Amino acid sequence: MKWTQRFFALGLALALSATVSCTTADGPTSPGLSQQTGDPAYLLGDLGDELLSGDGLIGDVVDGAVGTVLNVTDLLVCSSQPYQVTRRTIGYDGGTIQVGTHRLVIPRGALWRQTTITAEQMPGRTNSVRFSPEGLQFERPAGLVMDYSNCLVVLLQKRIVYTDESLKILEVLRSLDLFGRRSVSAPIDHFSRYAVAY
Repeated sequence: MKWTQRFFALGLALALSATVSCTTADGPTSPGLSQQTGDPAYLLGDLGDELLSGDGLIGDVVDGAVGTVLNVTDLLVCSSQPYQVTRRTIGYDGGTIQVGTHRLVIPRGALWRQTTITAEQMPGRTNSVRFSPEGLQFERPAGLVMDYSNCLVVLLQKRIVYTDESLKILEVLRSLDLFGRRSVSAPIDHFSRYAVAY
């Protein structure tokens, strides 16, 4: 009897993970995503310890809430956040930049010299941030944590995507959906514009 109940629960969980939301952003799509699974260490690499330690975030990770699962990605529909800008000079020792409800964690050794970084929380139908100087490359990946608590509830896992200025999706990043905290994180190696998708 217990085996039957476990099998039913597993089937229910798989069915929920395959549920397609009726709500989509009238935004861009990116076909051909492959399914990936793994643990936070695999997804975030060395940065995982810095992002997940101290805050107890790992305990909030829902099983199967990593990687990409569908062939189509849409931007998550959200209520508009106010425009906010944060400027901070970061050097070799790294640091954290908070902009609105989002944050960027730059690890030690990611930058070799003092660099003034501008982080912008962009208004609009999706949660989006822009970082400059555009194209800045990191020696070690930085960690971007984006909040989606102001967005429509979608059962599918959320991901951070790299976009152009018109919010066309250029790349889907390896992401960790912290559903219990309504946030998603991903390592980034350069500055540009990023948004939350599913």
